[in-house]
Amino acid sequence: MQQLPTPAISNLLPRLWRHVSLRRRAQLSALFLLMMVVSVAELVSIGAIMPFLAALTAPTTVFGHPLAQPLINVFGLTEPNQLLAPLTIFFGAAAVISGGLRLLLSWAQTRLSYAMGADFSTEIYRRTLYQPYAEHMRRNTSEVIVGVTQKADGIVHHTVMPTLVILSSGVMMTTVLVALMAIQPAVTASAIAGFGSVYALAIFVSRRRMLANGLIISQQQNRVIKVLQEALGGIRDVIIDGTQNVYCSIYRDADWRFRRASSNMIIVAVSPRYIVEALGMAMIATMAYFIATRTGGLDSAIPIIGTLALAAQRMLPLLQQAYASLSNIRGGQAGLSDSLAFLDQPLPEYADKPLPNPLPFQKEIRLDQVGFRYSEDRPWVFRELSLTIPKNSRVGFIGTTGSGKSTLLDIIMGLISPSEGIFEIDGKIIKAEDIRAWQTHIAHVPQSIFLADTSVTENIAFGVPLNQIDFEKVRQAAQRAQIASTIEPWPDGYDTVVGERGVRLSGGQRQRIGIARALYKEADVIVFDEATSALDSDTENAVMDSINSLGGELTIIIVAHRLTTLRNCTHVVELSAGRIMRVGTYEEIIEARHLI
Repeated sequence: MQQLPTPAISNLLPRLWRHVSLRRRAQLSALFLLMMVVSVAELVSIGAIMPFLAALTAPTTVFGHPLAQPLINVFGLTEPNQLLAPLTIFFGAAAVISGGLRLLLSWAQTRLSYAMGADFSTEIYRRTLYQPYAEHMRRNTSEVIVGVTQKADGIVHHTVMPTLVILSSGVMMTTVLVALMAIQPAVTASAIAGFGSVYALAIFVSRRRMLANGLIISQQQNRVIKVLQEALGGIRDVIIDGTQNVYCSIYRDADWRFRRASSNMIIVAVSPRYIVEALGMAMIATMAYFIATRTGGLDSAIPIIGTLALAAQRMLPLLQQAYASLSNIRGGQAGLSDSLAFLDQPLPEYADKPLPNPLPFQKEIRLDQVGFRYSEDRPWVFRELSLTIPKNSRVGFIGTTGSGKSTLLDIIMGLISPSEGIFEIDGKIIKAEDIRAWQTHIAHVPQSIFLADTSVTENIAFGVPLNQIDFEKVRQAAQRAQIASTIEPWPDGYDTVVGERGVRLSGGQRQRIGIARALYKEADVIVFDEATSALDSDTENAVMDSINSLGGELTIIIVAHRLTTLRNCTHVVELSAGRIMRVGTYEEIIEARHLI
């Protein structure tokens, strides 16, 4: 598949901002105020070093300075050496307060970044679950899993946190530079030019490399999850066929590419630091030489040098953090673009509304001249298909593979909409806004029942929070599905854990739990989509006995490969090549087949 160009970060960040909740925006505003407070504290702590060092080296000069007189009068000082104690306390307190506020800022940035990451991850998951069934059919689940987990984390590590670091570093560097300009404007201007040139050059040189590495990381994340899913999902065939080395090789290649690109990003992000540190040390040494050789000598040089050294000790890490964060953002552009594709998924109108009241269903399900194809450039699955399913009837569908049986069921269940024709319930045409109200009637029992690695109870009441499960209703559903007599003798009974995908149960047990799940929902239309085709004859007969024992108040729709499976249906529909060949009772279909 051809990779589309990654949008510019200036286009991605406004899109991301639209998904930031009002609560998080308010918290970001509070965080910005905290940044301002921390910057002022940094300015005070840097400013406090100069009088402190001056009191150490030239107390008499400081004692006679006009700015020191308020302090002298407040404390009633009479000797120059008495200045050292209050200035030491002031400098120490300023340093401790500044450090505490920087720790608070770091804590607040991290907590808010991860909280926003949780918001984004949940929203990606939510918007993905609400997508139409046709969209889920087009997607590879590994891409969705990576989008919900790793790429949502990437928003935190490669966008939110770096952006906040750049913002806080920028605010604090501005205050530090203001202090430095007041002390040594020429030296500060030279430092800005020198350090800025190093980082500007690094940004220019690494820009395309970071984007390329970010794209590799985004692609290989998908590939790693895909190979894990494929190998573990088909582990029996992998073991039988002895293809472990094949999958290990694919995984190794994807994982190696991912980690090499990640390491390249880290190397690019930290490299300028060493050049800047060496340049900073050289500049301070040079400055110390020139200041010391001027009038006043070493005594006048030490306070200035100490202040500049402390300012550099504060500023250089901030500058490095800002650069590393910018590199991180560039490296995460591809992942951010992928995550925004998930975040920008539209939500249906019913997403934030309570479950609607069931659509009235008293008479029949009707399809009139219905046709379907997945896109305009794809062939028709079926066309001009008309059918009526009376309420409380048992309708079976039979046909060869590719005849359109499952697609027809998807239309009846409201999972996809007809490309042409009309789908009606009791004469009401079903539109997009009616789908949820219709689906409250429906339960689905597929060929392969999905069972979670939880208890039998939780699998029967699938999707219901544990504290809201009606356990008596679970037991009654199990009895009607003829699985209660199997479950109840087990040591843990309904609390028995079934294993991943129900691996600890037999095929027939899994199918009957699927039937019990449909009955727990109290649906009055139950669709069995080849629910017995993977079972042996004896197990199929047992499961069909369970289906046939269900009361006559249910509308049952069954798709089967074998006609004998449908012997108890009131109507049998035979499909072929997207057309209805015949409709009749089981006996009439048997007779018609014998006449051919």
